[in-house]
Amino acid sequence: MKILIINGPNLNMLGIREPEIYGRETYSMLCDKISEYSFEKGFYCEIFQSNHEGDLVDKIQQAYGKFDGIVINPAAYTHTSIALYDALKSVGIPTIEVHISDVTKREEFRQISYVRPACEKTIMGHGTNGYLEAIDYLMDTGERK
Repeated sequence: MKILIINGPNLNMLGIREPEIYGRETYSMLCDKISEYSFEKGFYCEIFQSNHEGDLVDKIQQAYGKFDGIVINPAAYTHTSIALYDALKSVGIPTIEVHISDVTKREEFRQISYVRPACEKTIMGHGTNGYLEAIDYLMDTGERK
């Protein structure tokens, strides 16, 4: 199985930005955690992060025909980007939306997710372990197909 992990704006600032919300784990530590999990579970994964919406759209489009699943943390673009929604819908790859914090307990504007209707599942509030849960979900559902 091939899984693409996509991270949106400011996730490269993990461990620095609002550690009381996002924790002290750095982005590098998150990437290492996912890579080690990939090795243990025996699947290929690619991790991508950008602060630019168009780069994220391009990466989703490039995944077509190459990846079996996508785990996406669109970060702030969750609440603003119809372009990410359209890209996810156009490639038709099973996708899981992940958020490190529980966005339902945060600011009102964070209650809206434009990407959620293009995703099979949303995992939030489980810290960076939510990425591993999303991977497990994709692997379990991929095996059943």
